[in-house]
Amino acid sequence: MTTTLAPPVPIGKAAVGALGILALSTGALESVVSPTIPLLERELDMSQSEGALLSIVLLITGALITPLAGKFGDRYGGKKVLIRLMAVVSLGGTVSALAPNLPVLLVGQVLQGAMIGALPLSFIVVRKHLPAGESKVAIGVVSGLFVGGSMVGMLSAGPVAEQLSRHWMFALPTIAVVGSTLLVNRLMPADPPGRPDDVGIDWPGLLLLSGMLATLMLVLALAPEAGSAPLVLVALVVLLAVFVTGWVRVERRAAAPMIDLNMLARPAIWKACALTFVICLGTTMAVYLVPQLLDERGDGYGFRASATEIGFYLLPGAVAATLAGPLGGLGDRRFGSRAVVNTGVVMMAVGLLAVAAVHTEIWHLVVGKVLIALANGLCVTAMMTSTATAVDPKDTGIATSLILVSRVLGSAVGGQLGGALLTAGTPSGSEVAAESAYVTGFVIAGIVVLSALFVTRTMSKGVKA
Repeated sequence: MTTTLAPPVPIGKAAVGALGILALSTGALESVVSPTIPLLERELDMSQSEGALLSIVLLITGALITPLAGKFGDRYGGKKVLIRLMAVVSLGGTVSALAPNLPVLLVGQVLQGAMIGALPLSFIVVRKHLPAGESKVAIGVVSGLFVGGSMVGMLSAGPVAEQLSRHWMFALPTIAVVGSTLLVNRLMPADPPGRPDDVGIDWPGLLLLSGMLATLMLVLALAPEAGSAPLVLVALVVLLAVFVTGWVRVERRAAAPMIDLNMLARPAIWKACALTFVICLGTTMAVYLVPQLLDERGDGYGFRASATEIGFYLLPGAVAATLAGPLGGLGDRRFGSRAVVNTGVVMMAVGLLAVAAVHTEIWHLVVGKVLIALANGLCVTAMMTSTATAVDPKDTGIATSLILVSRVLGSAVGGQLGGALLTAGTPSGSEVAAESAYVTGFVIAGIVVLSALFVTRTMSKGVKA
């Protein structure tokens, strides 16, 4: 005997608006760190490598949480999982706001990373309660407000940190997250849970991937100081190899692996993953190095910019990244993914190498950052679109999760490599990194990005798996 689930209760504009306010609040909380990294480094006595770690730890947590959030949302109901996830985010924001030192702040950022899973959960809720046409509009509103929140956070973080304190730049958006979560809980009706899966979650694969990413971050962070503790670095490299080996074995044997390695062997998929890794490495190098150079106080280089000014200078890049998504989708449909990716690769390489060669004026950095952000958006959108359409519909989630992991790995390596270069380029007893460290970082990133052309030349105009 089968039971028929009651149809979901339709929702009104107030409930969609509550989801939009939540997206706005989480976007603001997510973006406050980027423009204030130099300020946080000074106040918490962090090295550049530690600052780079702080800038990417939220993304790493998000990559691990997002596939679980979507799976749990389908299984138990999007609203129920969303509310619990935002409780974790609120706790993380509170920990970050109260953090007296870097370790506690890192814990807060790890918890805040759960917010990246909120968007797909919001989409699940909207699609269950609205017809197709209206749900597309609602998803667009929620996505747009998240991006808008990121811009608000980027612009407000500096003034709040400088006029009040660094604690308040986390506290204010966290209060907004708590309030909007309560609003969603009140206005959004519960959505019915889906049919339970017969296959469980790949917990061993998730834990091993988490250990692998954490160990990789430690290796990159300690690499500049390897001379003082070589045995520790060697031990971490061995541990990393153990994690990688164990993860590969677990994923090959799992009934429902978190990352399907067989799919990764397909030409279209591994090429898309390699390109995403390279592009995100170059992007994150710039995301970390540009604010540092704006803040730098070197002899003849750097601009001594405040956190408020840095947020303002980074804003054009954020706008460019917002426009890149739809532009990448339109370009992919009209010209094919290869043309879009080639354009993005050349644009990013030009931006990185130009900033390496010329960085004596603030507008040099602003224009370079715009080119890099626009190129990143074009390439990642093209990769996601082409990958999603190159596989069977039932494999879309697995294929796009491979792109997500590649994005995280590229971002992690890029951010930590930038921090390691600045740490190695800072003389003992000084707080000012050598100009050559910045130039080296931008040049390395530019050359790595250009290497992507060796992969794109083997792609067909329309990617096929």
